[in-house]
Amino acid sequence: MRHTLPIAPQFYVTAPQTCPYLDGQMERKLFTALQGEGAESLNNALSKQGFRRSQNVLYRPSCTDCMACMSARIRVANFKPTKSQKRVLKRNAHLRRKAVSPWATEDQYALFRRYLDHRHADGGMADMDIFEFAAMIEETPIRTRVIEYHDAPVSNSNLKAVCLTDVLNDGVSMVYSFFDPDLSRNSMGTHIILDHISIARDAGLPYVYLGYWVPGSQKMDYKSKFSGLEIFRNNAWEDFDTSGDYSDANHPLQVTPIAEQVSQISLPNGDPV
Repeated sequence: MRHTLPIAPQFYVTAPQTCPYLDGQMERKLFTALQGEGAESLNNALSKQGFRRSQNVLYRPSCTDCMACMSARIRVANFKPTKSQKRVLKRNAHLRRKAVSPWATEDQYALFRRYLDHRHADGGMADMDIFEFAAMIEETPIRTRVIEYHDAPVSNSNLKAVCLTDVLNDGVSMVYSFFDPDLSRNSMGTHIILDHISIARDAGLPYVYLGYWVPGSQKMDYKSKFSGLEIFRNNAWEDFDTSGDYSDANHPLQVTPIAEQVSQISLPNGDPV
């Protein structure tokens, strides 16, 4: 009989490019492929270590002069909505949630285009066509759902918001969300997060993964408004301190060498890279 050893994932680093969050900074990512029979377990293990999924790739910021991007998640058991967040839920009580398979539709893409054109016309996804959009939605080797939000009655013409959501063994991960720009006053981004907290709670999952929180970035500041927030810092999860000073995160002397970053990664079997 022929026996084959499992192949450990290989990690790579992207070339530096302009940071989308902090002026004057350059962005670099550490990434690995997400494929094969071990994709589910690898995604679960690396998500707990600050990685995010994009199609069949797992990545984590690994910049040369900055460590400001910190993965953020909400500990569901400790979350309590603020008065403002309760108003958001009430304002959007008319919406109906519908969870569907990760299959792109023309209605989703039309809403996605409206969202980008109104809010991120100069962003990195601004030129995404329907085929690239379909790849973003459909190319997933793990348990993924598309959470749609509709006006009642539920129909494609009443689609108001969408979130591409991964199901982890300890939570749900919000990969990407977009919504009707005419509903900006409804704080739809906040509503989608609040609803995912309900989804996780109903499923008995302890966390909602939000992506990255970046001190000093106004566009990422909304994540700090949720109670029960944890951030991944110095290779461990810690409670977010609303009065804390995180400005040292973008100081170049705080950066851990890339070789050390990789050596600290634990694979699903518990072994280091």
